[in-house]
Amino acid sequence: MKQWMAWLMLLLAAFGGAAAHAADGAPHQAQAVKVTTLSTMLTDYGTLGEWGFAALVEVDGRRILFDTGANPETVLKNAEALKIDLSSVEEVVISHFHDDHTGGLLTLRKALMQKNPAALSHLYVGEGIFAPRYGKDGQSGTENDFPALAKAYLDTGGRVQQLSGPAEIASGMWLTGPVPRGHDETNWNPGLTVKTGGQLVPDTLREDTSLVIATASGVVIVTGCGHAGIMNIADAAQTITGDARLHAVIGGIHLFAKPDAVLIATAVRLKGLAYLLGAHCTGIEATVRLRELLGLDRRTAVIAAVGSSFTLGKGIAAGQIAGWTG
Repeated sequence: MKQWMAWLMLLLAAFGGAAAHAADGAPHQAQAVKVTTLSTMLTDYGTLGEWGFAALVEVDGRRILFDTGANPETVLKNAEALKIDLSSVEEVVISHFHDDHTGGLLTLRKALMQKNPAALSHLYVGEGIFAPRYGKDGQSGTENDFPALAKAYLDTGGRVQQLSGPAEIASGMWLTGPVPRGHDETNWNPGLTVKTGGQLVPDTLREDTSLVIATASGVVIVTGCGHAGIMNIADAAQTITGDARLHAVIGGIHLFAKPDAVLIATAVRLKGLAYLLGAHCTGIEATVRLRELLGLDRRTAVIAAVGSSFTLGKGIAAGQIAGWTG
């Protein structure tokens, strides 16, 4: 195992680096943005729901798959049901190592490359995703299966780019890489540890990576679980783009088990947010409470369903089960 792990890290080193492009001068702004949910718990007739997350992100003609859901075929089947062709999508982001975000990667890659060998051939991950996870005693615990998954992915001819910091992967579209944790948010499940400097420390999912899109209306954030904390992610987005305005937050932000005091503090930091499409681990009650605290309504703060989408300039298309017809 150590031998192939060393081989894997050697390959990754070739595609590492903090940024695909450096920030220079006036920030670029995306003109057209659409984000479509392909995996989450809530679903309309004809698609599959699961505890997981995936979304297709389209920015000025560039198409990126953000996370791949939990079960191997969920995203593939949901895309087919929604008549979305993913074979032209060549880039994929895995936000963190949890299997409810990585489960569809190999199935999608192998299925789509039959039509386009370059489909999902470029994988972005945050630094820290390969770290072994342990229990509190340093022995027991949930093994990190991502290194083995990455090896199998590389065997298909894909490549992995590991990010240690923000990377502008297209004009106006950034990946955060590991996010500085200025706010004391604990948006992860306790119990696992990692080794840092030979010492066991809580696993805070350092690799947790979000997508940040600069637009004329403000910043659009796409996040898988928001384990870094949505307040910290918002701070990172502001630093990256130079824009303090938050236009939309889409995806999971891991607030489902948080008390009201945390939701209030979160709403204070997200003040001015125009759209919230809360998927996966955001939580139903948390989404409704944030709607109230942020002064949004049933059209602008919605629980995401498979097929629901956000489009810049148009807002949220919720679908039947999550939509409001009043």
